[in-house]
Amino acid sequence: MRRALMALPAILCLAGAGAADSAASQVARGAYIVNGVAGCGDCHTPHGPKGPIPGKALAGTALFLEPVHPMPVWADHAPRIAGLPDGYTKAQLATLLRTGRKPNGSEPKPPMPQYRMNAQDAAAVAAYLASLKR
Repeated sequence: MRRALMALPAILCLAGAGAADSAASQVARGAYIVNGVAGCGDCHTPHGPKGPIPGKALAGTALFLEPVHPMPVWADHAPRIAGLPDGYTKAQLATLLRTGRKPNGSEPKPPMPQYRMNAQDAAAVAAYLASLKR
């Protein structure tokens, strides 16, 4: 019994390290999806003549895109997503990325894609965005 009690702090330390590694790997996976796959910065990062403006990654910006054909609904601004979009929790953002629906049930305006990410990828993206400074 005494041996088991003496090992308990080491076990708890390892469990805590595993959780930290898991959180860090989730954030890294989210960073890969946001920056390498989904291209979120293409719309959500302000660009200047030389490309993305340093220090403004995912800070939101006016959209330079216009629809090829007239559309009744079109966003003219991409919101800040660094630090999570205003009014969103990580769970709400993950739900949007899984279902294509905002917390109020509406859909984001085009050109925002209606993502249908799996639960792990959506949670990773939300974790990464939440880890960024606002």
